[in-house]
Amino acid sequence: MSKTVFTNFNLFDGADNKITANSYLLVDDETGKITKVGSGTVPKAEQTVDLKGKYVMPGLMNCHTHIVNDPLTPDGDPQAGVVESTLRAVQHLHDLLKSGVTYIRECGSTYEIDIALTELIKKGKLTNVPEILPSGHPFSMTGGHGDEANFGRLVDSPDEMRKGVREEIRAGARAIKLMATGGVMTENDALDQPQLSTAEMRVAVEEAHHKGFPVAAHAEGSAGILNAIKAGVDSIEHGFYVNDEEIALMLKQGTYLTPTIVGAWAFIEYAPGKIPEWEMAKISAAWKDLRGNITKAKNAGVPITLGTDAGTPFNDFTMTPQELPLLVEQGFTNFEALETSWNCAKLMRIDDEYGTLTTGKYADFLVLDKNPLEDISAVVQKDKAVYKKGHRAY
Repeated sequence: MSKTVFTNFNLFDGADNKITANSYLLVDDETGKITKVGSGTVPKAEQTVDLKGKYVMPGLMNCHTHIVNDPLTPDGDPQAGVVESTLRAVQHLHDLLKSGVTYIRECGSTYEIDIALTELIKKGKLTNVPEILPSGHPFSMTGGHGDEANFGRLVDSPDEMRKGVREEIRAGARAIKLMATGGVMTENDALDQPQLSTAEMRVAVEEAHHKGFPVAAHAEGSAGILNAIKAGVDSIEHGFYVNDEEIALMLKQGTYLTPTIVGAWAFIEYAPGKIPEWEMAKISAAWKDLRGNITKAKNAGVPITLGTDAGTPFNDFTMTPQELPLLVEQGFTNFEALETSWNCAKLMRIDDEYGTLTTGKYADFLVLDKNPLEDISAVVQKDKAVYKKGHRAY
């Protein structure tokens, strides 16, 4: 059985707030898993790769993407046909991996393209891309956020939700996405308007959890955030207006928060004058509050996950690393920002094989010029080496 040993690097394993100098990783070439990790005397192997004193860290995980979207349009272009949408989804997967993202959770996909691509990846027919935890169609109420061509699955009662979730799981969804509030990109609703009811969402949680799959709730305004937490969802996505009552309940239930700050930042940075005024007004108002609320939740102990909402306007598929410096700007330590990726693995229930560089896990890792625990901008390096299951992809 052939093995490769990676030597001569400084290791951040993703779990501990430290760098281990003169490290090595021994990787099984067939399985792509780490069989031994350590420092000092290097074990023998059929191949040796000298990483020349650089810094190694786990590949990033992004638990909120929309690979089918076109980020150069105000609405993501859900009207596009299945062929065009699939072609750009594949390109976006390559962009994600090149940026350092080795695993994603797709949080809503036209035509269930994420499910189809997941199967191609498993069969080895689509390579040099991140692996996917697919959710298929997101669930929305009639007239709600996500009620767009080819995108949302519309339900208007607990019974409709139960049948819909069962059908998405049958189709291959391994996560469920719910729309608990209005959103930035839909004109006729507001962020503070609750949409799917607690009763409807509770049914979705029950059905998904029967299968061991996580449930995410798009929830921006406070009333919808509270409804989603009471329904038992595993993660609140965006959470712009999360308040003290909701933070306390999230801590009690172990609910994760995915702030998607880079998605909001991209609007503020690049969108003025290029998108409708109503859309810009929504995100500008939220931008004033979301950063402080997210930091408050983190300081209280709510686990924060790395997700960018990639595919929203001007938020392209190279920008995941930029989320980490933005978190640090909001008061996160470098380690707390990096830990959001490890939290993704736990949220997605794949932490037994992904998320940290320890024995028995897949050798998904990045090679950086600088120490990310000292300089968080190290993760943004454009020409970083990216390894997927022990093989260099970029």
